[in-house]
Amino acid sequence: MKFSKTISLSLAPALTSLIAIGATHAFAAQPTAGFIAHRAVYDLTLGKVTGGVAPSSARGRIVYEFTGSPCEGYVTNFRQLTELQSDESGSRTSDMRSTTFEEGDGSGFRFKTDSFTDGKLVESIDGKASKSADGGLSVALTKPTRVKSDFEPGPVFPTAQMMQMVDVARKGGKTDEVKLYDGSDGGMKLFDTLSVIGHEAAAPPADPSIADAPGLKGVRRWPVTVSYFDGAKKDGEPNYVLAFDLYENGVSGALNINYGNYALTGKMSKFELLPQKACSK
Repeated sequence: MKFSKTISLSLAPALTSLIAIGATHAFAAQPTAGFIAHRAVYDLTLGKVTGGVAPSSARGRIVYEFTGSPCEGYVTNFRQLTELQSDESGSRTSDMRSTTFEEGDGSGFRFKTDSFTDGKLVESIDGKASKSADGGLSVALTKPTRVKSDFEPGPVFPTAQMMQMVDVARKGGKTDEVKLYDGSDGGMKLFDTLSVIGHEAAAPPADPSIADAPGLKGVRRWPVTVSYFDGAKKDGEPNYVLAFDLYENGVSGALNINYGNYALTGKMSKFELLPQKACSK
């Protein structure tokens, strides 16, 4: 799943996600991965800390909800609430809420994100993106200001990115590179992503309540590390790095979000399947 840049998983996540070979249209290939509708809750704690400007403690929670199908399109609802404690500046609470809709054929993407700091709204982004027949991307925002922009052909949206990642893992691939558009960081930016895929996990997850959950028990999974790069930056350093267990059905577990000077770990504390309507033949 791929995340927002507050963290961002489209795990969304996302939380959060690519196009299978053999499209009959430039943007309309149906991914081979079958993703399940679900809701997952992750408890956040402070992980590895490096440098003096890192927080002294952290806690929080991510709630990620994914529904839809190739014929209906995919809806994600994502919320991340994080409290960071610093010895120098005290505590700060961030609250990011995001809703997205992605067309099942990868042709369009709608998004709305509100970000709060200590209870005050600091950013609201609302917009949509669409692809032309040649794969070119057009983005139109209504918030924070009305603006439009066109990008070169090639970007994919978060769910498509995750689906391609699963396809690569199934075939034994170890890396996957895509240009991603997810509406984050002001809604007018593309990210170059590099995914490194490990060997398929042989042992069940450490937490038996998650390992035996319907929808997760016996499902193939791979450890994945995804680095997100801003193409406009020249230093070659990623904006952040997201590591997680990628389940074959689109679920993400064992999160680790590395910002450079500190990392957050996310342990899945709750998982449930949601109703899912099958596509009619």
